[in-house]
Amino acid sequence: MKKALLLGAALNLVFAGAALADITIGVAGPMTGQYASFGQQLKIGAEQAVKDINAKGGVNGEMLKLSVGDDACDPKQAVAVANNFASEGVPFVAGHFCSGSSIPASQVYADEQIIQISPASTNPDFTDKRPGDGIFRVCGRDDQQGEVAGNYIAKNFPDAKVAIINDKTAYGKGLADQTQKFFEEAGGKPVLTEAYTAGEKDYTSLVTKMKQAGVTLVYIGGYHTEAGLMARQMREQGMDTTIMSGDALVTDEYWAITGDAGEGTLMTFSPDPRKNEEAKPVVDELEKEGKTAEGYVLYTYAAIQAWADAATKAGSTDYDPVVKALGSGSFDTVIGSLKFDDKGDVTLPGYVMYEWKDGKYDEMN
Repeated sequence: MKKALLLGAALNLVFAGAALADITIGVAGPMTGQYASFGQQLKIGAEQAVKDINAKGGVNGEMLKLSVGDDACDPKQAVAVANNFASEGVPFVAGHFCSGSSIPASQVYADEQIIQISPASTNPDFTDKRPGDGIFRVCGRDDQQGEVAGNYIAKNFPDAKVAIINDKTAYGKGLADQTQKFFEEAGGKPVLTEAYTAGEKDYTSLVTKMKQAGVTLVYIGGYHTEAGLMARQMREQGMDTTIMSGDALVTDEYWAITGDAGEGTLMTFSPDPRKNEEAKPVVDELEKEGKTAEGYVLYTYAAIQAWADAATKAGSTDYDPVVKALGSGSFDTVIGSLKFDDKGDVTLPGYVMYEWKDGKYDEMN
């Protein structure tokens, strides 16, 4: 009788443990390499979201665990990360950061029926050509961002000699192309269009070419590291050219590279989610821990919020019911109340213009 009681108690423990099994989800981005500051933004947002969701009882009574994938913004490495997540059996990934990583990884996620919500990949092809209905993003698109930038240049710099340059990546080229398209539709014409190679340290020849062309505004389709170096090298050559770029400059690391050379840099980004009332407790908690809520921290947090809410509504973390819930629901997040359209794009306010001043960026009035 005693053995039977002990066996029953043991079985109860086993079944209780099974009922409370952890759910491992993924976050992926450039955790190393020249864009690692953005990977850290994604990681900080994901860790805080998991912590807060678990504090409220988890998802359907199960605790979340986080698996971190480093793609270094490299397409091949991104595919390897996606395959690793598949081997771990994760139902959901918040990522990737670079469009050039998100797009090839999305094929793996579609094949393996893993839901992907990117906090930051803005290339239109990510959703326009998505390989499955479980691919979403909580950020905007380059065609939206390019429209704001192109029209802003045409309206506010009507007499400028404009150069539009790009780093040949899916993100940088896509953003520059869209900006040029809308700038030209508004009646503008760039005096120079060029491509450059990401990762180099010396852009003197490109800067010299812009100086010779009399460029007074340069639009850079690329990331903060190269844009920061160009800003310094332009100032060193005596150019007071206005610098404009996109959301890849939303990191304090940009100013760390430029110093005062970054003063007056313009960029497009969504309305600052740190100013949302719903985000205040998260922002306060992060700041208390000495962490930042800049850039895509809160977008990553929101991606996980949306997935967790959809899984709760579905009563499951299985692919089909959660995809259905994501496609049909409305989700209250730290970046606002959002819905996804038929492509997996988010319905949120579009892009606004920011300016770097005294080492900080803020929305322009």
